Amino acid sequence: MSFRVALGVEYDGSEYFGFQKQKSTNQTIQGLLEASASRVADHKVKTFCSGRTDAGVHAFMQVIHFDTEATRTSSEWLRGINSSLPSDIRVIWSREMDESFHARFSATSRSYLYNIYNNQTPSALWSDRSLFVTQKLDVRSMRAASKYLIGEHDFTSFRGSGCQSKTSLRNIENIEISKKDKFIRVELRANAFLLHMVRIIIGTLLMVGKKEIKPKEVEDILKQQDRRLAGKTVSSSGLFFLGPKYPQKYKIPGFKNNLI
Repeated sequence: MSFRVALGVEYDGSEYFGFQKQKSTNQTIQGLLEASASRVADHKVKTFCSGRTDAGVHAFMQVIHFDTEATRTSSEWLRGINSSLPSDIRVIWSREMDESFHARFSATSRSYLYNIYNNQTPSALWSDRSLFVTQKLDVRSMRAASKYLIGEHDFTSFRGSGCQSKTSLRNIENIEISKKDKFIRVELRANAFLLHMVRIIIGTLLMVGKKEIKPKEVEDILKQQDRRLAGKTVSSSGLFFLGPKYPQKYKIPGFKNNLI
């Protein structure tokens, strides 16, 4: 008899080459999770995730699932898998699901947060978890610019080279920009994201914040469908995958933004 197990995972991606397993390195989140889960299951485990993250990207709640014939309690999966993971990757919950659940395809939306440290001097504590920007940013203009990205659009201008998605159409449900002390945080929710899409959007909003372009020009960049017109792809160090959202019937725990 086969069981479907879902896990919620948080990680600091600073030392890893992204979530997806690679033949050239063992330093991936998926590779380490599969190796640890396989030890607990006593057989090879193949995992599926809610959204692959790039090298250096962190996660508050990545959701994965795998199928197994091993009979384990939720706490046994939790403790067993964590026991052989490095300290910067942690399973935070485990539960058995019915076969209709799929970590990727059952998700209705995904949320990311980008953390900007806007100050004259860099931070020793936040260097791997934020983008350091010295120039004062016009947050009000950034908010105005972000409104042009809400809704379903062709996001070719915000698509990284090498993206394998068959379509550039994505639906951004919400963008929220907040400022607290020296930190500016941009939270984005969409049905899905293209390769580097969040980081290119942030790069473009920074152009607005620095008054290099006007908020209205973001609408033009979107309509032109030309990657060369958008901002640069900013560092992955400030990017956090907050987590996916699923239909209520699955009873998947909600993610929380635990940044200070």
